[in-house]
Amino acid sequence: MNRAGARFYLWPGLLWPLVRMTEPRKELTFLQHLEALRWTLIRSAVAVVVGMVVAFIYKDIVFDTIILAPQRADFITYRVFCQLSLKFGLDRSFCADSTGFTLMNTAMSGQFMVHIMVSFVVGLIVAFPYILWELWRFIKPALASTEQRAVRGVVFFASLLFMLGVSFGYYVLAPMSIQFLGTYTVSASVPNLVDLNSYIGTITSLTLWTGLVFELPMVVYFLARTGLVGPGFLRSYRRHAYVGILLIAAIITPPDVSSQLIISVPLIALYELSILLAARIQRSTDRAAGTAKAATR
Repeated sequence: MNRAGARFYLWPGLLWPLVRMTEPRKELTFLQHLEALRWTLIRSAVAVVVGMVVAFIYKDIVFDTIILAPQRADFITYRVFCQLSLKFGLDRSFCADSTGFTLMNTAMSGQFMVHIMVSFVVGLIVAFPYILWELWRFIKPALASTEQRAVRGVVFFASLLFMLGVSFGYYVLAPMSIQFLGTYTVSASVPNLVDLNSYIGTITSLTLWTGLVFELPMVVYFLARTGLVGPGFLRSYRRHAYVGILLIAAIITPPDVSSQLIISVPLIALYELSILLAARIQRSTDRAAGTAKAATR
C-alpha cells in the first residue's frame, strides 16, 4: 500500500473517537452495564495491586520510615506536641521519652504475612483516588448534565478528604494511642511486649477508619442532594453527634481533656461543615423549585 493509501486508512481511525463522541449516547442493556462495572472493578483492582507491589518491593521505606516511626520517641508528632505543651505552660504529658514497649513476633510466618497486609493497605490508600475516579466514570453517564455540574469536582474533594483523614489518623490518632497504650501498665513488674500484628492492626485500622470518617461531608452532600437528609435534621441531632464524638475521643485517646479536644475538634468541624453543605444545597433546591414554579404560571 502506498503512502496516500496509508493516510486514507489512518485518518478515519484517528477521527473515529471524535465521531463516537458526537453521536447520541445509546442506552446500555443490563448485561452491558454489568460488563462496564466488571471492567471498572478490574481496573481498580489492578491499581491496588500495582501499589501493593511497589510497597512490597520498598519494604525498608514502608516499615522503617512510615509504619514503625510512631513507635520511636523522636517521631515528629511527639516532638511537636511536646514543644507546644511546654510553650503554653502545660505538663509534660505530651512529651514521649519512650513508647514503653518492645515489638515482638511470635509466629513463624508472622512477619511475612504482616508484610503482605501492610503492602495491601498502602496500595489501597495510594489507589483510592483512582478508584473514586473509576467509580465516577461508571456513574457519570447515568446523570443528567445539570446533575453532573452539581457534583463537579467530587473525585478531587473526596480524595482530598480521605488523604486528610489518613494523615490525621497517622500523625495524631495513631501516635497518641500508641503512646498511651504502650506506656500503660497495671504493675511495674509487668513489661509490655506487644505483638507485631497488634501494633500493625492499630496503625492500619486507625488510619483507614479516620480516612473514611473524613468522608462525612461528601456523604451528607449526596444525601442532601437526594433529599434524604437536610440541615434541620443535622441541627436537631447536633447534641447527639457531639456526645458520640466525645465518647469516641475518650475511648481512643489518653484520659486527659487536652488529648480529647485535639481529636474532637476536627470531627466536630466536619459535622458543622456537613450542616453548611446541606443548608447550601437546600437553598439552591428551593431557588430552583421557585424558578420552575414561576415559569409554569
